[in-house]
Amino acid sequence: MKQRTAQQNKSLWLFYQLLADELNAAGLDQRKVLKPSVAIPWSKDSIHDMLWLPIQEAMLGKESTTELTSAEIDKVYETLNRHLAETTGVHVPFPSEETKGL
Repeated sequence: MKQRTAQQNKSLWLFYQLLADELNAAGLDQRKVLKPSVAIPWSKDSIHDMLWLPIQEAMLGKESTTELTSAEIDKVYETLNRHLAETTGVHVPFPSEETKGL
């Protein structure tokens, strides 16, 4: 399997930002999702560190997104997206060529 492309890396980080924006807009700060006592807004870095990486490591045993193949990015995204849709109602489509200008 081939490693992720530079475009997939850009899309991955764009997804982190879009998801952070959507969670924040929905009033779902990190306190509501992770820590019950402190309101902490999401950022692309916190999405990466606190949501994406733990799922990636649990599913694939890989510590860095640089190790991911295209298919693995899809698997982690689908798991994270399904979980957030079920628990918070938030859904952010993964960026594609059509949406890269966002």
